[in-house]
Amino acid sequence: MRSDSQLPAQTDVVVVGSGNAALCAAIAAADSGADVVVLEKAPRDWAGGNSFFTAGGFRVAHAGLPDLLQLLNPATLPDLEIILAPYTRDDYVADVLRVTEHRADRALLDRLVDDSHDTLAWLHDVGLEFRLMIERQAFRIANTLRFWGDLAIGTVDGGKGLVRGLTSLAEARNVAFAFDSPMTDLDLDHSRRICGVRFRLNGGAEKVIKSRAVVLACGGFESDPALRAQFLGAPWDLAKVRGTPFNTGDGHRIAINRGAAPAGHWSGCHAVAWDAGAPDYGSREHTNTYTRGSYPAGIVVNERAERFVDEGADFRVYTYAKYGAAILFQPGSHAFQLFDAQAAPYLRTDEYTSIATQMHAETVDDLARQIGVDASALRRTIATFNRAVEPGEFDLTQLDGKSARGVVPAKSNWAQTLDKPPFSAYPVTCGITFTFGGLRINDDAAVLDRCGRIIEGLFAAGELSGGLFYHNYPGGAGLMAGAVFGRRAGLNAAGGAVRGS
Repeated sequence: MRSDSQLPAQTDVVVVGSGNAALCAAIAAADSGADVVVLEKAPRDWAGGNSFFTAGGFRVAHAGLPDLLQLLNPATLPDLEIILAPYTRDDYVADVLRVTEHRADRALLDRLVDDSHDTLAWLHDVGLEFRLMIERQAFRIANTLRFWGDLAIGTVDGGKGLVRGLTSLAEARNVAFAFDSPMTDLDLDHSRRICGVRFRLNGGAEKVIKSRAVVLACGGFESDPALRAQFLGAPWDLAKVRGTPFNTGDGHRIAINRGAAPAGHWSGCHAVAWDAGAPDYGSREHTNTYTRGSYPAGIVVNERAERFVDEGADFRVYTYAKYGAAILFQPGSHAFQLFDAQAAPYLRTDEYTSIATQMHAETVDDLARQIGVDASALRRTIATFNRAVEPGEFDLTQLDGKSARGVVPAKSNWAQTLDKPPFSAYPVTCGITFTFGGLRINDDAAVLDRCGRIIEGLFAAGELSGGLFYHNYPGGAGLMAGAVFGRRAGLNAAGGAVRGS
């Protein structure tokens, strides 16, 4: 791996960013014979963008467990019967269309779904390690593991393993990296074709690397509170940021100034229930473990002790990315996830740990005192909910229809009474993950201008690209999209970049 001081003045492909999409682009381009330089705004110890902070899940179309076994590290497989239903192409398309309210760009969606399995196989073949996400997406029933929610596979060691693995693979291909190197502009030739990147190395004078193609994969604008307020509205400037503090919309601004068309849901984002005591930006140590995703097993109340979401509307992977916004708009922009002894076994072991902000009590009144809500109001909310719980079999591995009706909001699935002490409360706030607005690309990851024409030499992938997600997103689709379009961007960038071509 070449050091910053050895960066060439000219190369074939420049990739801006160092997360999943960027590294997939760099590896694909290098394997196509291109010389590649990766420019990263963050210092080396913050490399990896938002990908570092993820759980590493990839949503992939597959024909069931036998279809995935070839992609998995055998050492990670449990000695249990595994029940994992197929997830077809039609299932995948329908899920994305459903949660995006049918606004997803169909060309991008088709590319995502159709390339998902092949892209995961490519990542496996180049050396990335995958495992079944047992602790996040399966429940043990006797001697079986039953998966739910259509998301089963992820990288070994989550986002940390994903970034570490992809970075090592890029280094092995002699990709050059420059950290502390924010992009300041794109370079154009006399024909208005993109021909390089301007940047500042370690805060010094502006430099330029000439190239035949540029891939922008430098994230969204979720880390800039002013841009959040401008595009998402109030009070989004007050939200905590789950990941890197360096995703401040540089790629959006520079590319749009150079003629790129904006696309997607600029007032929308991915945001989750996030530990109220978490730092304002992501923790490199704890990464995704500040997420609080077991709310389907309990109820969620605000500081007035009122429920405000249907905790059982769907599997968590189809609701968690929008429920952060619901919390943000509650009084004080916070809420409390409540559980009793019945629900405790279903709390995710990777999230509801010793670092979680939490309170425990033998009575509802004591719990109310600890979380600072009116005890009579909390007793009333819980009693009303308990009376509304209908009979049925509680089963978190399927939409069990065990509901609470006659309350507002209803709970559509997984409703069980909250009456078995000890009781627990987990204070949560909104943690924004990434923004949905970005650059318009085609299904080859080429950036388009406002007239729908390809901007020659410019590609984009990952959270910087727009048009795929609106309002919500299905868990695991973000990393999969980054890999699919990152790989495609790298291949196509190298197709016009390899010397002698």
